[in-house]
Amino acid sequence: MLTLSPIKERLFRVAILGKPNVGKSTLFNRLLGRRRAITDPAPGVTRDPVEAECLIKGSRIHLVDTGGYKVEMNDLEKEVRDLSVKNAEDADLILFLVDVREELNREDREFIEGLRKYQEKLILVVNKVDNSKLEQSFWNFMELGFDHVIWISAVHGKNIESLKNLIFKEYNESFQGEAPSLKPGIRLAILGKPNTGKSTLLNYLLNEQKSIVSKEPGTTRDTIEGLFRYRDINFQVIDTAGIRRKNKVTDSVEYYAVNRAIKSINESDIVLLIIDAGNGLSEQDKKIASLIIKKGKGIILVLNKCDLLRSVPNQFQAIQDRIRFLFPVLEYAPILPLSALTGEGLEKVLATVIRIWRQLNLRVTTPALNRCLKQWLIRYPLPTRGKNIKIRYGTQIGTNPVKFIFFINQRKGFPRVYQKYMTNRIREDLGFNNVPVSLDFKERL
Repeated sequence: MLTLSPIKERLFRVAILGKPNVGKSTLFNRLLGRRRAITDPAPGVTRDPVEAECLIKGSRIHLVDTGGYKVEMNDLEKEVRDLSVKNAEDADLILFLVDVREELNREDREFIEGLRKYQEKLILVVNKVDNSKLEQSFWNFMELGFDHVIWISAVHGKNIESLKNLIFKEYNESFQGEAPSLKPGIRLAILGKPNTGKSTLLNYLLNEQKSIVSKEPGTTRDTIEGLFRYRDINFQVIDTAGIRRKNKVTDSVEYYAVNRAIKSINESDIVLLIIDAGNGLSEQDKKIASLIIKKGKGIILVLNKCDLLRSVPNQFQAIQDRIRFLFPVLEYAPILPLSALTGEGLEKVLATVIRIWRQLNLRVTTPALNRCLKQWLIRYPLPTRGKNIKIRYGTQIGTNPVKFIFFINQRKGFPRVYQKYMTNRIREDLGFNNVPVSLDFKERL
């Protein structure tokens, strides 16, 4: 039976709330010290909560950037609002952000009234105070009656140190938690085209709604991180915005989101490439897979919504064979069925993740490699075409990604087909069956 244990680090949790476009993501990035959440003039850019750990006065703080609230909203906006409220409930401290240049309207006041019950753990942060004139306008917000009120300019960094002092003061006075020491684990990215079930899988793995699930494609715009444990191994999982073809990326927000998704490949060990079983693998999926392979990351092709395949006998096998035929670059990558909604097939997916992770971190000794090299040369002699090409020896120079270097007497004219042969032999004979293997050849006389 599949047993997943979400890991809850008990760090001091600070949630940033406010309506769209008041600067929540800018403040999040400012406190974090780097760009993590997407910022854009368009309202409602942040939909899922974006979470990260930062240091404030030397203390570890769990920071949460939430989606902007609205009073009048559609179904998706309601989910964003509900997640914001949940993050307010779970937080040790709330930073409620308002824009100094905007008068409070009915929408603001209704949401503020809902936050009254959290007054003891709330700081009203008046943002966009970019000059001395606006500093005077700050006092208008004192009428709201909150105990802690402060002005800042997140974009220019003004008064941020004072805000950090307030956060640290609340941390010292109210926080009793401890941060457990976590063993390093597997960094798992979830990638794929929009609306293939990535967020559904993330929510299942973490046993909570970390990410908004919607039939509307492209609802995830930031990467979302969470932790869980399986078979005594820690997993850090990242859900990303769906990657579209470049000519379908129609706005700057989605452009940033796609670039963040691509960057998440660099931060991961293994990528689950989620494919809608009803649509099959596309050319765009192939491009994503090629990028993953180029980076030397482990990859599993996950056919989600596998219940759609049951009506046609042997349909999964047919799709698998088609992928192998059309995209030979993925010949070593496992292809597995899954229902992210019910968890069917997930145990096999995670077992395969662990197997690939072990292969990525496998190291072969130089003597063992060269004993195998000798056998490979006997089994299939190097086709020299009259040239005196010799492989002198090889050694493994890297794990995760897996890299080997072989020293040869002359690089020019070394047959590409023999490089392929050596790659296959390394996979099959040395235990790297399901991971990318990089071979480099260097001249040594």
